[in-house]
Amino acid sequence: MNISEILIEERKIWSFESNLEDIVINLTVIIGDLARCARGASKDYGEDPRKELGNLITSTIRWCDDLGYDPHECIELAFEAQRKFVKDESLG
Repeated sequence: MNISEILIEERKIWSFESNLEDIVINLTVIIGDLARCARGASKDYGEDPRKELGNLITSTIRWCDDLGYDPHECIELAFEAQRKFVKDESLG
């Protein structure tokens, strides 16, 4: 599934748009679920890191679009920043 197809599927599921405040709140929920996985508490709450990472990926694509950003452009900007960070910090 490519980014455009993910966005189409997300729009089928979520018909409304989120604002930045909603996005930040929802991100903290996903991060909290991942933290439970990291602490080993996921079995008590039913979280699966694969599902939570999937939520992060698919939701972020939709959230970029909700805010009027091109998800492809956002991803490319992230790649550029990561490359620069690794180069500047001599990590790679």
